[in-house]
Amino acid sequence: MVLKQYIGILAVVMFAAGCEQPLSEKPAAADKTATITPFIDVPQTEMIASPDGRIEFTVLVEDGHLKYGVTMDQESVIAASNLGMRFLKRAAIEDDIIITGLEKSSADTTWEQPWGERKTVRDHHNQLVLSAYSEQAKLEFDIHVKVFNDGLGFRYEVPAQADLDDTAIIDELTDFNVGESTASWWIPSRMYNRYEYLYRQTPVADIQLVHTPVTLINEGGIHISLHEAALVNYSSMSLKQTREGVLEAELAPRSDGTKVRVSGGFKTPWRTIQISDDAVGLLNSNLILNLNEPNKLGDVSWIETGKYAGIWWDMHVRNKTWGQFENGAPTPHGATTEHAKTYIDFASENDFIGVLIEGWNIGWDNDWFSNGDVFSFTEAYGDFDIAEVSRYAAEKGTRIIGHHETSGNISNYENQLEAALDLYQEMGVGSIKTGYVADDGDIKWVDEAGVARFEYHDSQRQIEHHLNVVKRAAKHQITINTHEPVKDTGLRRTYPNWITREGARGQEFNAWGVPPNGPDHVPNLIFTRMLSGPMDYTAGAFNLRPSELPPISDTMTRHDVRSRIEHTLAKELALYVVLYSPIQMVVDSPEVYDQRLGAFQFIKDVPTDWDQTIALDGAVGEYAVFARKDRQTDDWFVGGVTDQEGRDYTLDLSFLDSGEYEAQIYRDGEEAHYDTAPYDILIESVNVSDEKSLHIKLAPGGGFAIRLKKL
Repeated sequence: MVLKQYIGILAVVMFAAGCEQPLSEKPAAADKTATITPFIDVPQTEMIASPDGRIEFTVLVEDGHLKYGVTMDQESVIAASNLGMRFLKRAAIEDDIIITGLEKSSADTTWEQPWGERKTVRDHHNQLVLSAYSEQAKLEFDIHVKVFNDGLGFRYEVPAQADLDDTAIIDELTDFNVGESTASWWIPSRMYNRYEYLYRQTPVADIQLVHTPVTLINEGGIHISLHEAALVNYSSMSLKQTREGVLEAELAPRSDGTKVRVSGGFKTPWRTIQISDDAVGLLNSNLILNLNEPNKLGDVSWIETGKYAGIWWDMHVRNKTWGQFENGAPTPHGATTEHAKTYIDFASENDFIGVLIEGWNIGWDNDWFSNGDVFSFTEAYGDFDIAEVSRYAAEKGTRIIGHHETSGNISNYENQLEAALDLYQEMGVGSIKTGYVADDGDIKWVDEAGVARFEYHDSQRQIEHHLNVVKRAAKHQITINTHEPVKDTGLRRTYPNWITREGARGQEFNAWGVPPNGPDHVPNLIFTRMLSGPMDYTAGAFNLRPSELPPISDTMTRHDVRSRIEHTLAKELALYVVLYSPIQMVVDSPEVYDQRLGAFQFIKDVPTDWDQTIALDGAVGEYAVFARKDRQTDDWFVGGVTDQEGRDYTLDLSFLDSGEYEAQIYRDGEEAHYDTAPYDILIESVNVSDEKSLHIKLAPGGGFAIRLKKL
């Protein structure tokens, strides 16, 4: 369909102050300021709206430049912003652009997740495919847009054409003009510790270079999350501030200095903008998943969800070690046959799906962080009999969860990958936790000439590596839980064995981090990192002071130097509900749980796979409340967490199905406080229905967890 050329009067809605030419073909509302362009040719423009009509995406060519903007209810979300990209060996898609055609369509379907926050997902959107030609670059390209009621995604699609055999992209010009006074929640990008930073809340004007998702609230109160979906054969997008309030796509560079290398036609990931009136609207969005392709693996009934124990926390709190020796002296090695059997007994007694065993393979002695060349993924230490441990686990009705730490040496891992997968498949291992501990920019691989190259954790080379591991693992019916990963962009829909990942500051920092994760960290994660997908936070610590460090000088207080968990016990239980992952770790040791069996009952009861999920309430960085319905029963589970502020909360139970439930409540006690009385917990039971409500007190740094058992 050839794009209409509009001549005459065009009424358009202003995006924001300072926008020279507003972008909308709809007449302005009576109470809005409109600009009238009389009797002249108007720049080529087209608009596509969400099914409910509230969100509008407008794209146009103005003075040869391709631009877009987004409104909700005619209020600016993204003011006029640039589109385009630059190449190494050809002119840029930047100037002299002509829109040559467009197609519009709509879709309203539902699809089913093999596992997930909800069993069925509705995909309801309107679509625009806008074709264009860059006279400068001599390239045809499309802008593909899908607009949902909860936001939108757009991407560039360059079809196969002449001179595209080897294309190097050096910059993407996509802007997000959000306004400098907009509030933002973010972590820095291109820093040594990857995504593992505490979130900062600042005006957008204070941003320099940040990872996505980045969460925003503009001056009109509109909640926004900027991210990307379906990151395949491309480089990850961070956002840098160029002009005040304008965030531009900044692609992770490859080791050769380019950003992306492709051959032939290509598609970028979707650039996503989730939009909501309030904070919980972001949490209830399915936009990222809907922008990914359907399952490519076929039958995935072999994928197992559930809770797992592990030989892991012992090492972080320094009771055990990953290696056998340090500087030639023996250490208390954790991954022994005997110790593994103790954890297998614990997992079996509590119906956990497996036991993670870290440190079983050769390579951990001395400075493993800097010595990824020496890891073997098939050879065990002499005190660990993998065949015997696997046999014992199977006898007990559980199994090993494998572990592959690469220390960022992906060539060493790739060279051994098939043999390592064969071994695990033979041993009945159904899931692997992979690790890439290395400073960002130090992911090592060796090219065909034998030259060592170094990449960022989220460069195109590393993105290709992760997907290769996931695909090859699927052939062995093994799931992957990636630590030190590339961020989640919804590929779990396409490759359901990519079951979870880390990609944020998790529980481990509470064992040795200075500072540890503060009481506001989880409420920040929920509205930022968790918008991208599941996280293996490793919840359920019952010893809340595992390795607290004392003051080290007269001028330093216990809040300057400390390693501890700044939650109440009830909040640790709530993590199993508010932080979604289809596999959840039960992080502490069996003897610690034995001391608090009443609270441990909730961990035993809570599932990890859900029929429905509803974010009920919350505010970014402050508090959040979720309700989730078990996929296997009629039971519901509710979790709530707060930051350092205590709250009196009324839980409306109208989300329940009809009938009566037993509410098994785990909540903060009257004296509970994350700093002074973290273990004060009340466990009580009361019968309720969908017509009732519960009044719950959340302590500072506290939370609550409820099982609603259908009677």
